[in-house]
Amino acid sequence: MTQTDITVQGMTCGHCVNAVTEELKTIDGVRDVTVQLNEGGDSPVHITSDGDLDPQAIAAAVDEAGYQLA
Repeated sequence: MTQTDITVQGMTCGHCVNAVTEELKTIDGVRDVTVQLNEGGDSPVHITSDGDLDPQAIAAAVDEAGYQLA
């Protein structure tokens, strides 16, 4: 298992967390996503996957959810 930590800007509520989590889980190999919500600020996100993840795929998933990487 591989651990990847990212930071997402602008999430403010549980719906935001769910949107980002669902999009990240669409990436092949992602097993688990844990978000530590920091309302309105930068929120740490921990991703567990089968192997290394493509940084562009992560950025695209976060963007699809309506947010940006910090």
